[in-house]
Amino acid sequence: MDSDHFTLAPDWQLHPMNLKELAQKLNLSPTTVSRALNGYPEVNDATRDRIIAAAKRYNYRPNTRAIRLATGRAMAVGHVFPVATKNEIMNPIFADFIAGAGEVYAANGYDMLLSVVADEAEAAAYRDLKSRGAVDGVIMHAVRTYDSRIATLQELGLPFVSHGRATGVETDYSWVDVNNRRAFLRATEFLLDLGHSRIALVNGKEDMDFAIRRRTGYVDALAGRANTPDPALMASEEMTELSGYRAASRMLDLPDPATAFVAASMLSGMGVRRAIEARGLKMGRDVSVIIFDDELSYLRNGEDLPIFTATRSSVRDAGRIAAQMLLDLISDPTGTPRHRLLEADLILGQSTGPAPRKPL
Repeated sequence: MDSDHFTLAPDWQLHPMNLKELAQKLNLSPTTVSRALNGYPEVNDATRDRIIAAAKRYNYRPNTRAIRLATGRAMAVGHVFPVATKNEIMNPIFADFIAGAGEVYAANGYDMLLSVVADEAEAAAYRDLKSRGAVDGVIMHAVRTYDSRIATLQELGLPFVSHGRATGVETDYSWVDVNNRRAFLRATEFLLDLGHSRIALVNGKEDMDFAIRRRTGYVDALAGRANTPDPALMASEEMTELSGYRAASRMLDLPDPATAFVAASMLSGMGVRRAIEARGLKMGRDVSVIIFDDELSYLRNGEDLPIFTATRSSVRDAGRIAAQMLLDLISDPTGTPRHRLLEADLILGQSTGPAPRKPL
């Protein structure tokens, strides 16, 4: 290479800048820079924005060990899963949520601690994390009705954000959730508008709060059109392809079979589709299907034109929002609980069409 045209990159591009060097660039004290980057409220917004912009420009990477020593924080966030729900770790929905949360943790110098424990040991696991100072906060998954974990975490004083809401819990707490009731209300109403009256619900397990809200939306939509819900057209199982297939098979073999399905996940919807095709029927022409959660990194809903009509809400965005909310709570433990309710969009695909005419 001609040396006249060879240019070395600045040192800050080759080597990440430390806190002291970044403070010198900004003509600020290291303490101010550190507090701004770690969310302390006493740093004004303009200064904080200038520091964050410079940190990105100069490739600043926080010294996690130094932050731990200076603040007493673990610089880690916990995710605890009981054995009964450990299959969530293999679920592409969980993977997308963790990917979104992980982006926020990494940008703020936090590690992630995943723990799978026996169902009866979950409360003890939270107490152990708190007593050891292993994490600064946790995100709670698989929220159930009357969920006792919320009271446990509040008693421990451990900052937490719930991915979902718990019906029956009266105390205030921080959560990020999707408007599950409205999503399934809109999906069912859409099928009713297409002329379907035998609409089936392939739901998740209804000890989970989100599943109860989804059933409520489905039932409310039917009742709003004077359509009595049929228990034979409602199923509550794990959201897997096999459970979707089995539930749809039962409902398609009824004397008065389902002509449309609302499924709780893409995996469930794939099982419904298999059951439809196994009977020589065509999805979208003979039987309509709407799924939930189709915007997943590792399980795409077709290419240009979606295969399934779907109610869509980004799980990865939910992970980012929950993680940032938790880090804000860690920085300001005296702050009031935060809430974020996300809406789902109805995306039209190839899996829905008018109700088929009954033969004369």
